[in-house]
Amino acid sequence: MLIRDATARRDAAPCAAIYAPYVTDTVISFEYEAPTEAEMAERIERLTGTHAWLVAEDDGEILGYAYGCPHRERAAYQWATEVSVYVDRRHHRRGAGRALYAALFKSLAEKGYRIALGGIALPNEASVALHKACGFIPVGVYKGIGYKQDAWWDVEWWQLELASRDQPGAG
Repeated sequence: MLIRDATARRDAAPCAAIYAPYVTDTVISFEYEAPTEAEMAERIERLTGTHAWLVAEDDGEILGYAYGCPHRERAAYQWATEVSVYVDRRHHRRGAGRALYAALFKSLAEKGYRIALGGIALPNEASVALHKACGFIPVGVYKGIGYKQDAWWDVEWWQLELASRDQPGAG
């Protein structure tokens, strides 16, 4: 398995295809409509400029992707990044999620990010297990914050320290 930087032109279509069932069939994503290939390409281009977007590839097939994005807009949050990982359902439990996250955390730390945050719509045992295995700790739950599929859903937030608090902020 190869973990590499994503490019909009090469990877937007497979990333959109991987993400679509998470949007249409689950509450894992709080989007109501799956993004088109063009919308996914715009996201990849926008986020690779300041954060990172990586794909896991095996024999030319994209198994999954992970990315970082801004957590909040206020200046004091500039060292925090929200992270997400999505793996094609056919390739779950093969290590792609962990490998993507490990490479993503390294890339984000090199860019000066100190804290990675992940939001998990509950219940989601697989995502909770992945975040625990990657060293995240739970930091709180937003109760009933998302409405999808005719129900209100809680989101649990998890945090991972990418760099020590002793290190000065970048930016």
